Amino acid sequence: MISKKRGLIIHAWCLMPSHLHMVISSRNGESLSAIMRDFKKHSNKKLIEEIKLINESRSEWLLRASEKAGRLLKRITANKLWKDGNHPVELYSAELVEQRVDYIHNNPVESEIVDEAENYWYSSARDYAGRKGLIDVELVR
Repeated sequence: MISKKRGLIIHAWCLMPSHLHMVISSRNGESLSAIMRDFKKHSNKKLIEEIKLINESRSEWLLRASEKAGRLLKRITANKLWKDGNHPVELYSAELVEQRVDYIHNNPVESEIVDEAENYWYSSARDYAGRKGLIDVELVR
């Protein structure tokens, strides 16, 4: 896992159908952009493997589309799922961290996927509500 290998600390996260939000830091001072590059590379490979295994009506379409996107770039040798770049925001105060964590956790509520943030499986909102989430996080509150 990238988080243990590279010193990535995940404080909050929420995987939505079309995007991912995270509040992260680095345990060993490694560049977050380098960690995110490796995270995308590793997760891209694992997601493609999983898509090939599942019996879902859009699997073939998604594989074709990601293969086409990968062919357009010389640095990609196969499928490409992630967009280039990311949108980092430096969280320089406790108030800003709390605001961003709340925003992330309320994303599925605002999108009307669930009525309470902690009921969304693919989020650390469960951890912040005192329940065990899918992945380990270091709480910031």
